[in-house]
Amino acid sequence: MTAADVRDWDPGDGRISTPSTARAAAWSAAEVSPSTAALPPLAPDGLAASDYWPEVVEYFREGLVVCDADGVVRHVSPVAARLLPEVVPGVLLSATGVPGLSDGRPGGFRCRGRRLTARQVSLSGGRCGWYVEDVTERVSRADALLAERARSDFLAAVGDKLGNPLHPNRAAAAAVRLAVPTLAEVAVLVLAPRLGRARWWRATREDDAAPLVDSGVLGSGDLPAAIADGLTGAEPHAVDWLVEQAVDAGWLPSLTGAESAARVVALPGRDAPVGVLLVARRATRWYDEDDVELIRGFAARAGAALTTALLYWEQAEVVDTLQASLLPVEPAETPGVQWGTAYRPAQAGLRIGGDFYGSHTLPDGGSVFFLGDVSGKGVEAAVFTGQLRQCLQALHRVESRPGPLLRLLNDSLLETTLAHGQGRFATMVLGVARPHRDGGLTLTMAGGGHLPPLVLRTNGEVEVVPLRGMLIGVVPDPRVGEVTVRLAPGETCLLYSDGVTEARGGRRGDEQFGPDRLFAAVTGCARMPAPALAERVEQVTCDWLAHGDHDDIAVLALRAVGPGGRLPRHLHAVPASEGTDQRRDFPA
Repeated sequence: MTAADVRDWDPGDGRISTPSTARAAAWSAAEVSPSTAALPPLAPDGLAASDYWPEVVEYFREGLVVCDADGVVRHVSPVAARLLPEVVPGVLLSATGVPGLSDGRPGGFRCRGRRLTARQVSLSGGRCGWYVEDVTERVSRADALLAERARSDFLAAVGDKLGNPLHPNRAAAAAVRLAVPTLAEVAVLVLAPRLGRARWWRATREDDAAPLVDSGVLGSGDLPAAIADGLTGAEPHAVDWLVEQAVDAGWLPSLTGAESAARVVALPGRDAPVGVLLVARRATRWYDEDDVELIRGFAARAGAALTTALLYWEQAEVVDTLQASLLPVEPAETPGVQWGTAYRPAQAGLRIGGDFYGSHTLPDGGSVFFLGDVSGKGVEAAVFTGQLRQCLQALHRVESRPGPLLRLLNDSLLETTLAHGQGRFATMVLGVARPHRDGGLTLTMAGGGHLPPLVLRTNGEVEVVPLRGMLIGVVPDPRVGEVTVRLAPGETCLLYSDGVTEARGGRRGDEQFGPDRLFAAVTGCARMPAPALAERVEQVTCDWLAHGDHDDIAVLALRAVGPGGRLPRHLHAVPASEGTDQRRDFPA
């Protein structure tokens, strides 16, 4: 070896300087060609480079193997000797059987459980040198960092995707679908039993196809013991019998107990586990501690998503029940009266509002009817409306005369609002309809601060009923107006809320519909059946709004049809709530 052989060598650890032509090294005097001049000493003590070079190479991070032109090993540094004990001076490098060196292909390889890298450099005289480095710890740290990043990315993606479904069925199906294939080849999620039954979802994957999800129901007593233990918060570890139980339950169609590994992890809930997650895969990939920690992290996110979805579903069930109880009740069938109704709440998603209407039959064949509007809108107004309707349902059995009945209702509501500090009030038209033998109706109506009714006569005229009165639920003894109107067969009385007359729209979008436009809209509609008239009023109001915001809209029409008239037909403008059926079918 000459000075040119080691020129510009850099071990890479910064512990020695890069040799220069003035500080070149030689392995031994015998290896220096006769034509090469002897290397000068590095220090004034007279020592040649061959005396201290092996000691210097000992501190290289990389091991060094030098071969002659025939591939025979001539020198092995101490570091290389420790890494590659098979490589000794005097043997052919190709005969050592060391991957990457014997086949002459530099790069990474494994040797004696270590991960090494080799790079080759050309030397003078046809010789070559091999630098060998142990990168086991470095690669392990890099692999661990990449694996941790992959796990973090996976859990972040799971959190994002599980944050969307707000229905337990969709959340559970999404959870098992996300678990395959990262966590398992088969994933089963079992929710905590409700009413003695437990819903389960399973995702399976074959080859590279997308996971297939199916579901079923098991009785609480039919759950595998491991699943029952998991629902208590325990985490079973006996892999063999755990797999057998899953196979017996029919959850591992493509796996058998002898070739599978499985784990069960509880899904955290509010007070108790909301369910359990069973993951299984072939025994060629056992679940180590890192895998189990990843499964637990996944289960925590799935449990949070399912807890949120269940809470939302329970609240939606309560809202649906309340909405059903607070929706306006269609008028009761009454001989000689044809009813027509239309209703559109301000907040269509709630399907309830502050407008109300209805009727109650009387023992003498008559009917108490009413239409009103409470202050405010939304849920609070709907609750107050429900209280008002309940009071009416009880009080009409005590008093059937419109004026006194409205005063009793005022006293009851005033007592309720003062007790709860609500300060709410209502406007209302309350009347009693009594049929005549000739097919006509006598309407006795009392007013509580509401808009005056309209009467459509058979001759085409539209009359405004002069009905006045004070608000209901404000003062102890309000002034209540009372009017009696006679309807001939074929004539109609129309009641409506201020959501009709105060609807804002038109060309500029801020002009009120007003009583004059309503008057014009119903003029000439005397021959219309009551349902069609109510629908027309609701339709022209919505056309005026042009899909803009509006207050609650309620319309009640009653037409004198005589005892031989057609049965009533009710029109209801309340839109159906989306997703109601899905919430209803969950406990199946």
